[in-house]
Amino acid sequence: MKIAIGCDHAAYEEKNKIKQLLENLNHEVVDCGTDSSKSVDYPLYGHAVAFEVSRNKVDRGIVICGSGIGISIAANKVKDIRAALCTSVLHAQLSRQHNDSNVLALGARITKIEDLIEITQTWLNTSFEGGRHLNRINMIEINEQ
Repeated sequence: MKIAIGCDHAAYEEKNKIKQLLENLNHEVVDCGTDSSKSVDYPLYGHAVAFEVSRNKVDRGIVICGSGIGISIAANKVKDIRAALCTSVLHAQLSRQHNDSNVLALGARITKIEDLIEITQTWLNTSFEGGRHLNRINMIEINEQ
C-alpha cells in the first residue's frame, strides 16, 4: 500500500516512528513533512496528506499533530477525505469498517507511542464492510463541493 504521512512539530518524533513501522511492513511511504521539531502550522501538513489521497496519488494517509484535532479538521476540508481521529484500537477498527476512513488522524500528546503504533496497525489491517455503511458515506459526501 502507498501511504502519505504528515505532521506538525509536536508529532515529528512520532511521525518518524510510524513511518519506520510502515516501511518495515513494506508499505511505500510519501513523507509530506514536517522535517523537524521547529514550530510549523499543522493545516499545511494536513492538507498536503489529504491532497495526496484525494488525487489518488496514494492509497491512504496518516496525519499527526499534538492533539490530532486540528490536523484532522484540516484534512477533512479536502474533498473526498474521511479523516478519523482515533485514540483507541476500537476507533481505528470502526473508522475503517463503518466509515471507510482514508486518513488516520492521531494525537501525539494524547496517545502513547505504543498505542499509536497499535492503532495504526489495526487501521491498516481493517477492511470496509460496505453495505448499509456505503449508503451512509454517500449521504455524507452528497454535500461536498
